[in-house]
Amino acid sequence: MFGGGVLKGLTVTLKEMIRPKVTTRYPDEPYTFPNRFRGIQKLYPEKCIVCNQCAMVCPTQCITIRGKPHPDPAKKGKVLEAFEIHFDTCILCDLCTEVCPTEAIVMTNRFELAEYTRDALQKDMTWLTENPAEAREVNLPWRKT
Repeated sequence: MFGGGVLKGLTVTLKEMIRPKVTTRYPDEPYTFPNRFRGIQKLYPEKCIVCNQCAMVCPTQCITIRGKPHPDPAKKGKVLEAFEIHFDTCILCDLCTEVCPTEAIVMTNRFELAEYTRDALQKDMTWLTENPAEAREVNLPWRKT
């Protein structure tokens, strides 16, 4: 039969036209993400012990971390001096949050990072600390559910 492929295509199209829509009107209706969604990181600098594990495990080497000796000579360890993530190369793989022993860096549900230049995607410690997004429940073991 000539045109059988066209008829088959039209039947698929007509079936899809009467099905209920599954899309959301994104800016108007907020979308709820699954609990394992990997969004932008949030930093808790008071928890960071400057172990450099997050920078070492990063596959794209987009994390830069610097520490200085603790100002109180009676205390051991370092204090976080600078923490930067270059989101132009970050693949949001969640490895930096998985390896952190004190959970100073956690993933959030925020995903909007549109900028006009690549330089604007280099976020520092203050931006990561002030990230208003809610941290994922999976990354908050101190919160009892």
